[in-house]
Amino acid sequence: MNELAEGLKALADPTRLRLLNLLRNGELCVCDLTASLELPQPKVSRHLSYLKKERWVSGRRGGKWMYYTLSIPRHPILIRVMEALHDNLGSHEIAIADEARLRKYLKTKTSTHCG
Repeated sequence: MNELAEGLKALADPTRLRLLNLLRNGELCVCDLTASLELPQPKVSRHLSYLKKERWVSGRRGGKWMYYTLSIPRHPILIRVMEALHDNLGSHEIAIADEARLRKYLKTKTSTHCG
């Protein structure tokens, strides 16, 4: 039961929900997420770390950059929550704006743009 409660608690923050929504698009670098959310890198990294601890996302290092992707939650109920989030988050006004900024950012991003 604690595992379920901790997993749900990780979703109780608008920034973390925005991150999960953007990661529906596939693997993204921290710099991609920072630019899309218009938030400072330390804040984005802190929220990603929390989501990683609760297994909502997984991360990998690529050179000096960190890349994140959605994970499969460890509890069956959390899997259903993830499906509901996937189906519904993208329709919110702020999520639409985040995704528009992400698309615009990715069009202009160069391989040395992160950092």
